[in-house]
Amino acid sequence: MNIIEMARQAGINAEADTLCRNEGWVEPLEAFAKLVAAHTLMNIDPSKFMSHHEGIEAGRLAEREACAKVCEAQGEYGWQQYADAIRARGEKA
Repeated sequence: MNIIEMARQAGINAEADTLCRNEGWVEPLEAFAKLVAAHTLMNIDPSKFMSHHEGIEAGRLAEREACAKVCEAQGEYGWQQYADAIRARGEKA
């Protein structure tokens, strides 16, 4: 998929848009997209990929920690016990 097709999917028609066409933005935009794609592909480390199950578990841990932080932010109301309980639940798994 090229940059023009991606723009169309995002609701932009760079070829028909007067500003893009008249100001000559289409070609530089495509060139920029190619540079970004090349840079991204060169910097992908396959050893950093995770499995579907690892991704789910990482999401669970992140959500649990986010909930614990919300509880901690309520410090004046004594919610630290809830933050501790949320984190302990993750340690039991």
